[in-house]
Amino acid sequence: MISRPFTLWLLLLIGLNLGAVAPPDAFAQSLELNLRYQESTAEGSARYHRLMRRERWDAARTAVIVCDMWDSHHCVNAVRRVTELAPRIDRFCNTLREQGVTIIHAPSSCMKAYEDHPARGRAMAVPQAATLPDDIASWCNQIPSEQRTAYPIDQSAGGEDDDVQEHRQWAERLAAIGRNPRAPWQRQVDAISIDQQQDYISDSGTEIWSILSDRGIDNVILVGVHTNMCVLGRPFGLRRLASAGKNVVLARDLTDTMYDPRAWPYASHFTGTDLIIEHIERHVCPTISSDQVLGGQPFRFADDDRVRLLMLIAENEYQTNTTLPPFAAKHLSQHFSVHIAWASETDRNEIVGLGELADADALLVSVRRRALPERDVSLIQHFVRQGKPVIGIRTASHAFSLRGKQPPAGNAVWESFDGDVFGGNYTNHYGNHLKSTLQPVAAAVEDPIVSTSGAAGIHPGGSLYKTAPLLAGTRVLLQGSVDDQPPQPVAWTFIRNDGGRSFYTSLGHADDFAQAEFEALLSSGIHWACGLPAHTLAEVNAQNKRYAAGEGKQ
Repeated sequence: MISRPFTLWLLLLIGLNLGAVAPPDAFAQSLELNLRYQESTAEGSARYHRLMRRERWDAARTAVIVCDMWDSHHCVNAVRRVTELAPRIDRFCNTLREQGVTIIHAPSSCMKAYEDHPARGRAMAVPQAATLPDDIASWCNQIPSEQRTAYPIDQSAGGEDDDVQEHRQWAERLAAIGRNPRAPWQRQVDAISIDQQQDYISDSGTEIWSILSDRGIDNVILVGVHTNMCVLGRPFGLRRLASAGKNVVLARDLTDTMYDPRAWPYASHFTGTDLIIEHIERHVCPTISSDQVLGGQPFRFADDDRVRLLMLIAENEYQTNTTLPPFAAKHLSQHFSVHIAWASETDRNEIVGLGELADADALLVSVRRRALPERDVSLIQHFVRQGKPVIGIRTASHAFSLRGKQPPAGNAVWESFDGDVFGGNYTNHYGNHLKSTLQPVAAAVEDPIVSTSGAAGIHPGGSLYKTAPLLAGTRVLLQGSVDDQPPQPVAWTFIRNDGGRSFYTSLGHADDFAQAEFEALLSSGIHWACGLPAHTLAEVNAQNKRYAAGEGKQ
């Protein structure tokens, strides 16, 4: 007589050999994920806090959809990035499959290559769901939550970022091997494995929805390309799934965009991807990162060498909440990945998102007289002690000072921040009615921050700060004067005790940001602090001109 356990084992073995899929909860585990999303700082605000929430997902009720990771593309740079990204996606899928997650491969327009593949047959064998969302079979260009905002990049020309000559060579190569140069994809890239016993292959919104329904899947992770086109718009993409009520997320480091830096907003290709991810987190769905599954660090393309700059904006005097973001978009988006941590609208002594300092390479401070929670002050102090670059404008000299007043319980000040971090000595300012004039310090006339920015032509819009005398280790670049008073340092560099570079300017009034010379000064100071070449006035003027022209077309 055959025992019951042996019979069950035999049936399971037969089922696996026939290509049957194990029951949804046979080997399932729980997934602990940190979902990143963005919310307006206040109702109607164009500013957003970047927030996190922790969720536990049942792996048996979770799927990964691999979107359009094709074996070729008409853009050779896109091919290169897919080649680099594919092994990471393969590891991600393999790890989650082992935990009981369903893997669906969706290389659109490539189903012919999989006519005899078990994973394709498995998808076709799933009965159509009794209820289908509206338009699940069609492309989706926009959902209602996106209608209140402008799309962040111009992709109207297709987003190819190839060198012109290389693109021509690539098209010739595709034609020579029998591929259509405009649509050369035939299957999914081989570096991403397809499990014949468990996975599914489909590019149909109806089929994929039916698979999700059949397996009781509520949670979906999208990986693949391209974020601004297929990942968002396909019938199985983020928009359709979010609108239909699925708990869908984008794996933000396992994707890429079709974006050409020669198009508005004239940013790095990778900044273009960041802008789309921000759009998704605000208006479509949350995101996760692959390190939450694989450990280590998030995936980053080898060519993405941007400096990660965190801006703290928490002052109400000089409107840097309206001047710094466009400045960063125009003049930092090529060499920096910029994120802004905004002041809370309900608690004066809170800056939301300061935890992101852990991943930042550089810090810019535009804060005025805030006593932050003790843990946040400790985060800033730890960042500085690591010798990382710090930039300050205007009220940063008294960012964490309450003029000797005691902070609220649980909060802390940093009265010596000005001297410790900038080598400064802010004591007060001259009257607002006194107009100051600027001149370069003789010893700094040839300094690139001064000489290429045209900084001597700045007409300060705000009062002149009293900052002298500075600490040893500072190098004054500009000084300002008012009638019958000694000159005061206005912009300088500083080498801190920890060896880190700091740049500070007491300029930063809204009227200053309206002057290209100030934009060039500030940009050059930021670049210097981070070890990058100065940003010239000519570059600033050219970028302002083309940015404005491109923005006008949006």
